[in-house]
Amino acid sequence: MTDLLEGEIGIATESDLVVARKAVRGAADSLGFSVTDVTRIVTAASELTRNIFRYAGTGVMRWHRLERGGSLGLELTFADDGPGIGDIEQAMQAGFSSSGGLGLGLPGAKRLMDEMEIASEVGKGTTVTVRKWRRKA
Repeated sequence: MTDLLEGEIGIATESDLVVARKAVRGAADSLGFSVTDVTRIVTAASELTRNIFRYAGTGVMRWHRLERGGSLGLELTFADDGPGIGDIEQAMQAGFSSSGGLGLGLPGAKRLMDEMEIASEVGKGTTVTVRKWRRKA
């Protein structure tokens, strides 16, 4: 971890989920997000970290501060070299799960954040990027 507003965490064990949540909470707090938005960001990060652990086994979470048109934001990127997602559209449907889970990870993270991008190739891995912009007071 370089500082609160940017860094990288390897995801390889279930305890890395706690480390990722703590790092994201620190970054979101430092950027002045509301308590509600901090909770949304941390929840999305938790779901996406859990997906890496569950489906790929290992991966990485990166985060950094964003600035666009006078607005501050936080970008989180989750990358792995796992099996990939064969049908992203299907994976984005609430309730769909390839592992018997609740199927809320990807669609839930999308609902909690302002922007989401997914790039995936079967057999090569997946990268999910999410962004949340701070509401102007």
